[in-house]
Amino acid sequence: MVELRAEAVRWVDDEPFPGVVEVLFTDAAGRRWSLVDKAPVFDAQGALGPDSAYPLEVSVACVIIGSALQEDGELVTVSIATHGVAATGGRDEFTVRCDQLTR
Repeated sequence: MVELRAEAVRWVDDEPFPGVVEVLFTDAAGRRWSLVDKAPVFDAQGALGPDSAYPLEVSVACVIIGSALQEDGELVTVSIATHGVAATGGRDEFTVRCDQLTR
């Protein structure tokens, strides 16, 4: 599975259980996107909590749906809808730099 590197920036709420966090990432065009979802969606190890020292590096599961080679590097289009995740506003497909992904 491919994962998009992101940053958990704050604990949003304790409800619904087990709690909700806000995660940010920047796309290839420099636009910052916000994802708000349950903490385990971004952190299987349990490091995210209301008392964690934010920001923390996390990842978002994704699927590559396209790619393009640019002068300054490869860009990939990913879908983060794998686990029902979407950005605030509902968008779930983004073009990011290849170096933002881990495998």
